Amino acid sequence: MQYIHRKGLYLLEKWRIKKGRKPLVLRGARQVGKTTLVRDFSKSYAQFIALNLELAADKKLFSDDMDVVAFMQRLSIRESVKPDWENTLLFIDEIQELPDAIQLLRYFYETFPELSVIAAGSLLEFAMGNVRSFPVGRVEFQYLHPLSFEEYIIALNKQQALDALRKVPVPNYAVDELQKQFNQYCLIGGMPEVLARFIEDGNMFNIQQIYESIWKSYQNDVEKYGGSSAAKQMIRFVLNNAPASFDQRITFQNFGRSTYRTREIGEAFRQLHDTGLLRLIYPTTEVEAPLLPDFKKSPRMQFLDSGLLLHRLGILSELIGLEDLSDAARGAFIPHCVFQEHISNQDYTENNPFFWVREKTQSSAEVDLILQMGSLVIPVEIKSGSIGKLKSLHSFMDLSPSTLAIRLYQGKPAVDSVKTVSGKTYSLLSLPYFLGSRLEDYVSNWRTEDSKSWRPIV
Repeated sequence: MQYIHRKGLYLLEKWRIKKGRKPLVLRGARQVGKTTLVRDFSKSYAQFIALNLELAADKKLFSDDMDVVAFMQRLSIRESVKPDWENTLLFIDEIQELPDAIQLLRYFYETFPELSVIAAGSLLEFAMGNVRSFPVGRVEFQYLHPLSFEEYIIALNKQQALDALRKVPVPNYAVDELQKQFNQYCLIGGMPEVLARFIEDGNMFNIQQIYESIWKSYQNDVEKYGGSSAAKQMIRFVLNNAPASFDQRITFQNFGRSTYRTREIGEAFRQLHDTGLLRLIYPTTEVEAPLLPDFKKSPRMQFLDSGLLLHRLGILSELIGLEDLSDAARGAFIPHCVFQEHISNQDYTENNPFFWVREKTQSSAEVDLILQMGSLVIPVEIKSGSIGKLKSLHSFMDLSPSTLAIRLYQGKPAVDSVKTVSGKTYSLLSLPYFLGSRLEDYVSNWRTEDSKSWRPIV
């Protein structure tokens, strides 16, 4: 299969040389490439020991006495490894299958600090409830997501496009090609196995079989971790109906035109959130830091991957060849892709992004994304069209002390001075859709440069 370089490899290398390094728990949904990433990383070690706790033989290595020294003795004999722990990587995959193994991680930190230990699991939230004493402060976390747009460009070996993407501001001459590639990325998605197949044969339709296999694996997870038969049925119902509702805010009451109780639907959504397949993203009503979610208001739904979403919607053929995807799925598909890009930056946390709402009878407003950088809060609209149509953005700016707003659209970088109906003047930074994961870079650049001299490279 085509090798795909991941940003996570660089992060693992930083972890290896960090002073006071702790055992690492690599988190992320199924099929995002956790196991492959660790195996690539293992090539820099003299010794690599890989355990898969879905296998009975590997499970037997762990005993009830939680004696890490005895565990390492059993492991060393079985694997015929030398006690050269500084040059050894121990990988415990599917660790959610044995909650006691999660507890054991703390003893590696205390007894074998020189040993590199990585654990991975796709459904750790379900397992953590069964851990008698979670090793708080004795482990650290890293998150892996579907491939970002930058990783996609690297996989396609488009070095010139990559160089242009990394420039701030992005050169005008590269925008059209990068937007074309971003559209294709949104249609294919960021699941590693899917992208590898596409690179091999270049056919978008041939990847649908892989996506169906991935979807089935998530359905099997429901069977395994859903609890009672009634709970499994509820999760299966939400899983099958959620894709059709991705372009609207979610209400648990009567979801999918069902008669299920609101509490049951909400619990099913939260369990699917824990699998990583989808996120519930709640709005904020704040215009200043710190941003806080309002759980009384209806959330949006964000799927793990745009390609997986399109597979379930069955609309891929309608979107292939479109130059501007901003109208696809009633205008919701491009914001979904931008949110996916934005989330891909979360390497060490799992915080949800925010959107903003003001819900009043005569003056409701909604801004697609709210960016917080320290005390700075910046609204981001994700839509094409004229500046004059950004009414919700103007409403936010009238309430906010910020003097900078961002619009992501199908176009080249631009800076405009905009005045709201109430008379407030602010700077509007318009950027192409594909910069959804680079917003912080552009804001940082803006804060250190004179805005009047800020110009994209021609």
